[in-house]
This record gives sequence, C-alpha cells and structure tokens, in this order.
Amino acid sequence: MLSELLLTEISRLNAQTRLPLHRQLYEALRRAILDGKLGPDERLPSSRDLVQDLHMSRNTVVAALNQLTVEGYLVSRVGSGTFVSTKVPLRPTTPARNASQAPAERLSRRGQDLSTRFCASELEIQPFTPGIADFSAFPVALWQRLQNKHWRMTYPEMLDYSSSGGYAPLRRAVADYLRVFRSVPLDVEQVIITSGTQESLELCAQLLADHGDTVWLEDPAYWGAGKAFLATGLNLHPVPVDEQGMVSPSMDANTPPRLIYLTPSHQYPTGAVMSLARRHQLLSLAKQHQAWVLEDDYDSEFRFSGPPISSLAGLDTQGRVLYLGSFSKVLYPGLKLGYMVVPKGLAAAFKRAHYDLNRPGQMPVQAALAEFIDMGHFAGALRKARQSYAQRRQSLLTALQPCLGAHAQITGAEQGLHLCLRLPDAIDDRALAQQIGKHGLTVRPLSAYCLKRQDIKGLVIGYGYAPLAEIKHFGPVLARLLNQALAAFCHEKRVELLPNK
Repeated sequence: MLSELLLTEISRLNAQTRLPLHRQLYEALRRAILDGKLGPDERLPSSRDLVQDLHMSRNTVVAALNQLTVEGYLVSRVGSGTFVSTKVPLRPTTPARNASQAPAERLSRRGQDLSTRFCASELEIQPFTPGIADFSAFPVALWQRLQNKHWRMTYPEMLDYSSSGGYAPLRRAVADYLRVFRSVPLDVEQVIITSGTQESLELCAQLLADHGDTVWLEDPAYWGAGKAFLATGLNLHPVPVDEQGMVSPSMDANTPPRLIYLTPSHQYPTGAVMSLARRHQLLSLAKQHQAWVLEDDYDSEFRFSGPPISSLAGLDTQGRVLYLGSFSKVLYPGLKLGYMVVPKGLAAAFKRAHYDLNRPGQMPVQAALAEFIDMGHFAGALRKARQSYAQRRQSLLTALQPCLGAHAQITGAEQGLHLCLRLPDAIDDRALAQQIGKHGLTVRPLSAYCLKRQDIKGLVIGYGYAPLAEIKHFGPVLARLLNQALAAFCHEKRVELLPNK
C-alpha cells in the first residue's frame, strides 16, 4: 500500500535529517518514483485520501504534490487526477559484476572524462547544498493558467521548431531587462533563447572554437563549464582566481586562448568580484589574442550589499563578449530556459546553428514566460526571493560568526545563494565535508572545484534551498562541527585558535 511505503520512507528520512514534513513527503514520493515503486502513468490517491492515510495536513500534502508537479515527476489531468509522469527515468539497477566494467571499457577518453570529472550527481538536496535555489514558493497555479492559456491559443507554427532564436516577445523582455539592470548594450536580434547555460556554453564552444583549441577558465571553476568544454574537445587551461577575480595571465605562446570563460560579477565558487582594472586587462588580452569571452552572469539578480556590479559585456567595445544567463535561480530549474547575447556579427550564424544542432522549441512555454514577465510576476517573484534569501543569508552568517577568525574567513556573501568559508590550506576539506555529511548536512569542499591548483581549501555552503527555520536550527550545528575541526587543526599545529574580533 502506498501510504505504508511513504510512512516507512518518511520515518527513515526523519531519523537521518530534520527536514520539514512536506519535504520528507516530497523526498519519499520522489524516491518511490525514481526507484520504480510508483510506475509511469500510475495514478496517485487523491490529496484528500493522502491526508487521511498519512495523518498530515492538507497544506503539507499539497505542497509536496505541487513541488513534484513543477519538477516534472507528476502530471495533473483535469477531471482524472494526478499521475506519475511517463518521462521520468528510473534509477539504474546494480549490474552484475562481470558486466559492470564493460561500459567503461567502451567509453572514449572524452566519455571517461565526462563521466568521472566535475561530477555533481553525488549532491543530495539537504540543508546547505550549494547551487540550489528554493523554488517551493513558485506560483504554480498562476503558471499553469498561463501555460494552459497559450496551449489553447497555440497555432501550428508555435508547435514547430524555432529558427528565429526564440519567441520574439520573450527576447524583447530579456533585452529590456538586461539594458536596465545589467547595463548590457544590445538589440533584440542579439538575444537567443536556449535551454539553459549548459546549452549556451556548448553552442559557443561548437561555433567559436575547433577541436583542440584552448579555453581559459577560472581555477577553481564551475563544474558545468568544464563539462561543456570537455564534451566539445577543448583543452582546459586553468587560470588562478584571487580576491579580485581571474588573474589575467601574461602572454603565453604555448597557451593562447580561443575562448575565455569566467564569472566576473560573483566568481563561482569563491565569490570574488573581478576588479575594474582586471576587467579592462582581460578585454585587452581578448583583443590581443582574438579570443571570445564567455561571461556567465549566473546570479546577478541576488545582490544583498554594496553597489550593483556592472556586467563585463557593458565594458566591451570590441564585440568580443558573449553574455549568458538563465531563469533557473528566480523561477525553477526544470523550466530549462536560458538566454545568451551574442555580438551582432554572430547573431545570424548562431541562430542557424542553434536550429540545426538543437532543434529548439518550447514556444508555448516561452510565450507563457513572456507574459509572466510582462504582467510583472517575474519582478514580483524576484522581489520576494531577494527578501527571503537575504534573511537566510543573514541567519547563516550569524550562526557562523563564532567560527570566524584567523583560520576561517567568509568570502562571496554579498551576492548569490552561497558563501565560501576559506580554511587553512593544511586542512583536508574533503574529509571535513564528509564528516559534516554524517550529520545530514551537505556542503562542498572548495578543493573539489579546483582544476590544477592545490593551495586553497574551504567549504562552499549554500543557503538558497534551506528554509529559514532549517538554517536557524542547522546553522549552529554546522558552526559546532566547524569549531571542532578548527580546534583539532590548531591543536595538531600547536597554534592558538583566535576568534574573530
């Protein structure tokens, strides 16, 4: 019986973590779907029946079902009920030992790199998981109404692939937003709607570089960029990051870049902001090398202190910068819509190649999003998200304050949905992250993001996904574990643990 299965899983989750009840129900249902215990197109009991069987409030049950519907695990059919989506892939079963090595032996070198380097699949959604936004507050009912409206109004052309770079009203809305809030000088024709930053990166690599060309990227780096460039056969050339962002290397005849990828407004994961001098230096180097600069502006919507940071594209006078963004952090990741702004001379070629390589579509969804923005709902969602994340950020900073001092400093807390806790280089941050994970908390070791360098250690801590109540509860737990680790380090090194003044 489904209720017994869910109650058993919820009991297990509650013993491991202290997630809110609606998150426990969400996780129990999600795992049942992924494990095949709830099959494709299987009808769920009504929310009223689940309330009675599970002895939960209606709000708890509805919140969990809505979240699973937004993420694509469930589909609602008017008059019929709620069903498991037929498009959810099942978790693979454990293969026999004699077959487990065969797939790896057939992988190319590129395939082996892609399946073993920069892997984020081990991250579970738990308190402090970095890179995850809270999309539980997304207005699902409104969004469904807008989508239903545009599906009813859809004419045949809207069901075909798009060769124009995306739905025109959505491209106009993106252009208007970027001109005002990110100081990006652009025309609508330069905007191309993609399925997200990963597709944008792959398209840039495919059109602007040849197999074996070199891409400079930050070290430590965003893992998804490394994946995209490995997949397109580029050579990765790590460039160190300091408190002013990417350290622009001098002329190096052995490693001239074809592409330069960076996150200048809030370096991921350290949070460093690239200085104005460094930005001009980088643009000068790009011109000198005839290289293309890929600016990933992944979380500029969430700045909590200090003046807004202008985009690198706004300083570009040579047409060398391609600007990348997405809607995932403000809306929800499963929306799978992003955008890129390309130089005018590249716009036509990018649209043609995007059409031929990716067969872009989702025009009714793009139309719903355009109306969502035009009606002011996007601005409203962003305003609420900023307020919520600002409270969570402050709560986490307050909780971590007792840990800070000569051996622990926080960087990158002015913007985004994560902060970086820098630790002494001699600390094993991977072992520390594993130890913290035993307490039901997920943080990422800073060294796991490094491509080449081995001189920085720390923890990347997210506050976007965890509700404020969880941060208030788990923040002191995290602080206690960090203080224990720092005390053990200082005892071993025979140095004094100095508190933050």
